[in-house]
Formats: sequence, C-alpha cells, structure tokens
Amino acid sequence: MKKVAMFVWNHFTNDARVNRECTALAEADYDVDLIAINDPKNTAIEAFEQRGPHFKVHRVKRYPFLIQAYADHGKKFLVIIGGMSFTIAAGLFWINLKLMLGYLVLLLAGMAMIKVKKLRKWVVNGAIIARMIVKGYQQKADIYHANDLNTLPQGIVCSKLRLHPKPLVYDSHEVQSDRTGYNPERIRKIERFLLQFVDKMIVENHTRAKHNERLYGFYPQPLYNYSTLYDIAQQPHYHLHEKLGLDPHEKILLYQGGLQQGRGLEKLIEAMPMIQEGVLVFVGGGKLTAALKAQAQQSEARDRIYFLDKVPFEQLPSITREAHVGFQVLQNICFNHYSASSNKLFEYIMAHVPVIACDFPEIKRVVEENEVGIVTDTHDSRNIAEAVNQLLHHPDLYERYRANTRKAKMIYNWQNEKQKLLHVYNTLESKYSYIGKIQSQMK
Repeated sequence: MKKVAMFVWNHFTNDARVNRECTALAEADYDVDLIAINDPKNTAIEAFEQRGPHFKVHRVKRYPFLIQAYADHGKKFLVIIGGMSFTIAAGLFWINLKLMLGYLVLLLAGMAMIKVKKLRKWVVNGAIIARMIVKGYQQKADIYHANDLNTLPQGIVCSKLRLHPKPLVYDSHEVQSDRTGYNPERIRKIERFLLQFVDKMIVENHTRAKHNERLYGFYPQPLYNYSTLYDIAQQPHYHLHEKLGLDPHEKILLYQGGLQQGRGLEKLIEAMPMIQEGVLVFVGGGKLTAALKAQAQQSEARDRIYFLDKVPFEQLPSITREAHVGFQVLQNICFNHYSASSNKLFEYIMAHVPVIACDFPEIKRVVEENEVGIVTDTHDSRNIAEAVNQLLHHPDLYERYRANTRKAKMIYNWQNEKQKLLHVYNTLESKYSYIGKIQSQMK
C-alpha cells in the first residue's frame, strides 16, 4: 500500500476540503498521514487521531516551551522565571562573570521572544515548520502533499532532500499571489521559485488555472471544492429554531463560513432592515466577529441577527438544511475572491437551499446555468435585500430554484470530482515507477 504524507497549516477541525481529499485517498488504498497543528486552547483536540483504518492525523505543537508557559500562566510565569533567573545569575557571578553575562543575554533573548509580537510570530512559525518537517520525514511516505504555500517548504524538504526523492503535490486552495494581506510581488517570486520542486500542482478551478498559466507558464489540475454527495433528509436535525428561540416557521437567512474581510458580511447586516421577513444567522468565526456583532447591535434589525460559533464540518449539514436562503456574497477586493468557487455554495446546493450569490465568473456560472438562486452585484446592500425579497414574495420561483438544487447536486459533488485527484496520484505513481526502472537498469 502506497503511503501519503500531507501537510495543512491549521488544526484540521473545520477543513472539509482536506478531509475529503484524505478520505478519498484512504478509500483508494493509500495510507494517509495528515500533519496539522495542535490547538493548545482546545482540549478536545488530540495530538494524534485515527480517523479511519488508513487515515491518521498528527498534530504538532504550536508553541515552544517558554511561549506556551507564558500563554498558560502569564505574569505569574514571568515572576517565577525572574526569581529563578536572579538566583542563577547571582550564583554565576561568583563562578564566572562571562558565564553570567552570557546567561543574561540568553534570558533577554527569551523574554524578547515572548513579549515582542512580530519576533514571537517568527519563532512560533519556525518551530511549527521544523516540527512538521521532522514528522514528515518520520512517515517515510511514497508521495508528499502540501496544502497551500505555507506548507510547501515542508513538502519540498521532506520529498526532495533525501537520497531517493519522492513526488510532491502542491494543492493551492487560494490564489497565493493575489489575496488580502499578502505582498503580491514577493509571493509571486517565492511561489515561482518553489514550483520548480513540484511534480503536480492542483488549484480550485479553471479560472485560477488560467491565471496560474499566465503567471508561471503551465496549466495546473483544477479540482473543484464540491461537497460530498449525501441525502440531506438523512442528516440529523440541529433544531436551530429552538436553540435560537425562534418561531418554527421563521425563515432563516444563513451565512456559514469564516467571518473575514471581503466576504460581504457587513453588507448582509446593512441589508437586514430592508429585508421584509426572516432572520440573519451567521455560523462561523474569524477576525471580524467582534466588529460584526457591534455593527449588528447598531442595526434597526438587531433583534433579527444572530451569531453562532463555528462547528465541526461534520455538523454543518444539520444546520444548513434548516436554512431558507444561503448567502455567498464575496466582494471583489482581490483576484482570490473574484475567482473563487468556494465550498459553501455547493454545501447550500447539497442541502437544497437556494442562494443569493455574487456575480463572479465561477459562482455565477453555477447559479445561473442551473437556476439555483439569484446572482446580483453584492457590493450594494440594496441589491442583496431586493434579491432576498424577490424569493420571499415569489414562492413559485423559490420552489423552482429549490427543486433545481436536487438536480445540480448530482453534477457538483465530490464523488464525481475526486476522480481527478486519484488520476493525479496514479499519474505520479506511473511516472516515478518508470524512473525507478530506468535507474535500476542503469545500475
């Protein structure tokens, strides 16, 4: 059985795409070891998890000892360290002045690592990368798989810096060279350099594949982020109305996903006073959580806006099935957003929930060709409100869109799409098997 070592830069509790890929490979008789990051704040997450006979998760520690101790105990830890350090420094003074000075330099460096935010981030990330590389080498995999640019160096070191190099898959879930918070020129140079060590690159869709071809001169394998095919009627009930204290007939207008910049979430809150029926429910978390809650409190429709913490991806269909409308209202702040075909669109379709969506190419094509919702310019909250009200006031139109989701889900599902992933792996196996034979003959 071939062994795969895969890297992901998160805790792997909400990453449905990576779970689908690992599960598909495990079901195809690959032995999969996923290397993720542990979350010291969540005691429910384990450092090792056996998710199936051929699918294991290894989570490396996030923090070095000093930073973890400071995170756990705060000022109390500094007081203890200070007292111990004074005692040690006093003892060293009587032994050797140089030893004492060296000790104090190391101590100051350790304190700087704890207190200086930017330095702490570099130290923490460097420690994570080092631990991932060690864990990756330990797996002795036949194929290595890096999810996104922040795990590609780990994949390169583990797959290529060895006596017998192994194939490497680079699975880019985002447009790394054009997304918010990143320096495009710097990222392009880094990605271009690292790509020379990659055997096969995967991107989310054809729009992004064409963009990659313009930048780097080759067309990677598109692998759409479709939902797993399932019968939504068989999913457990979450009883969302009851948990939120809503009337059982209240229409839930749902956004599920990260509460991040550029996803149009402020526009949804702005739209609520103009939407004539229903409640807006956010399911997820992120950097904008506090700001969105504050905005909601200032809204005329504050009593119709609710927030739920993010849930494990396995539970999400139980919530989605109770929605009347699903939102995918990205803003065009970078090419990464403009080119997206994100999984929440297909999760809504899988749960038979009509959508209000942005008019970006990949999303617009799915929604309009299959008539599963309304596409609009989501940069204006009035457009969002108008689209929702159209569905609320035209039940026949709503039911037509809802019926169409049942047909669309048979096209846009992971059971169909995963064959492309398996083809990538089969191609790599054939390539490296042929190279191995040639090398053996030369000996």
